[in-house]
Amino acid sequence: MTRYREATFDIINYTLLALLGFATLYPFINLLAVSLNDPLDTMRGEVYFWPNQFTWNNYQIIFQEDALYMAAVRSVVRTLLGTFLSLVCTTMLAYTLSRREFILRKSINLLMIISMYVSGGIIPSYLLIKGMGLTNSFWVYIIPGLIGVFNVIIIRTAIEQLPEGLIESARLDGASDFQVLFRVVIPCSIPVLATILLFISVGHWNSWFDNYLYNTRDNLNLLQFELMKVLLQSTSQMVSNASSTGYVDSEALSNVTPEAIRATMTIVVTLPILLVYPFLQKYFIKGALIGAVKE
Repeated sequence: MTRYREATFDIINYTLLALLGFATLYPFINLLAVSLNDPLDTMRGEVYFWPNQFTWNNYQIIFQEDALYMAAVRSVVRTLLGTFLSLVCTTMLAYTLSRREFILRKSINLLMIISMYVSGGIIPSYLLIKGMGLTNSFWVYIIPGLIGVFNVIIIRTAIEQLPEGLIESARLDGASDFQVLFRVVIPCSIPVLATILLFISVGHWNSWFDNYLYNTRDNLNLLQFELMKVLLQSTSQMVSNASSTGYVDSEALSNVTPEAIRATMTIVVTLPILLVYPFLQKYFIKGALIGAVKE
């Protein structure tokens, strides 16, 4: 009887997990199929798991824009540089706030938590960044988001769970705070740091709104911003065609549609994250649990 119950439970459990996995993967599979399918056929709503009329035209439409290549380079540079600097600064601040002997520890923690709930708004932020001289510069992508409060709290909590004896023994051996941080704390906090690294890098890679607000120079545009311009251009062309002729030209639809461009853009910007995530997956769950629970 016990084996029968265990077998029944396993069948139900695996069935539910399979349905959940299917529900999770289907949107991405559908987007991939739409991006590889003829746009006119996609408009009929006939694409589900695989393309009915295979074509690379959607990707050719996107990558025929010369500005995308340099924008992609700038996005990669922003992601690498911004992630590195942000991770270093966030870890240093988190280590400082984890030290009980730091006098201003509680006050700074309180101010940081308040900033998570109260924001100055877009206009004060813009005036501040403009006053700092960061508009129309590459550093506007890096400096304003250098430290995230949520990331500081996660790393600080993880550091507080480390045995205090490790830090005390290093100090007895004559190690400075920087040596303790980089030789003791960071090597013991790799899982949570890898998790935060993934959070920060995804944020930098997907960001485009700061490009829209703070930069008006085309030579500073990022990949996501240029892709958004391609999408808006394709949408406006279809609307203009429909308004001028009274119908949507099927020949124009066979070349490009907003739905096909949107699906292709999603695949393009998601692929780099999918290539990086498997290398960090073994740290992700462990790091999130370490930094989220305080004993």
